[in-house]
Order: sequence, then structure tokens, then C-alpha cells
Amino acid sequence: MAFNGNWKIDHSENYDKFMEKMGINIVKRKLAEHDNLNLTIEQTGDKFHIKESSTFRTKDIDFTLGVAFDYNLADGTEVSGTWVMEGDTLNGKFTRKDNNNVLTTTRTVVNGELVQTYNYEGVDAKRIFKKH
Repeated sequence: MAFNGNWKIDHSENYDKFMEKMGINIVKRKLAEHDNLNLTIEQTGDKFHIKESSTFRTKDIDFTLGVAFDYNLADGTEVSGTWVMEGDTLNGKFTRKDNNNVLTTTRTVVNGELVQTYNYEGVDAKRIFKKH
């Protein structure tokens, strides 16, 4: 259960361009750069409980691998999709409810860091978290 633990955002790569492609306005993008996101992840078998805590909100998410669920992104965008485990990587595929475009994301632990990647309409981004 490599994902278990408390993770704090360390840095992001290309996150502003990704958010811009998602249609998030400049004010929200600038705020998101300083969201101080923390993730608490608890995995039990194929079930996950994740607590997202940031400057802007606290949200609890429960999901089971391979089972579709609905989720609201921090900017209010509604998506529906699933997480599946492939090897040591969590792969998420989510469809936006407003335009049916697909957002893919992965979570993997690399050298003790949680690396979360995103892809939306050809734009890639990463957020790297350190355990604390």
C-alpha cells in the first residue's frame, strides 16, 4: 500500500497550462498555484479513502477500483469516471459532464514522492507531493 500516508504538495509542472486548457480562468489558476494541497490516502484492498485538504476546501473521497463514481474538481467542474490499478500505478479516466471531454490522471510513487500526472486535450501536467 505504497500510497498510504499524508502527502503535501511540493511543486507542479505545467499546471497553469493544463488548467488553462481545462477552461479555468486566470484568477482561479493563480489561486490554485498556492492551494497548499494535502492528501491523506488510506488504501484497504481495492478500496480507497482520500482526504483532500487545501486553502480552499476539504473533501473526502471514497472509491473502489474499477467502480465509476462522480467527483467535483476544486473549480466546480463535474466529472465521472474510474480508477484502476495497473502494476504500481493508479490510472484514472474521467469524463467531464459539461462537454464529455476526457481527463486522464495517474498516481504513482517514485523515489518516495507521490507523482500525480494529468492529461487533458493533449496538455500534460504533474504535481509532485512529499510525504509528511
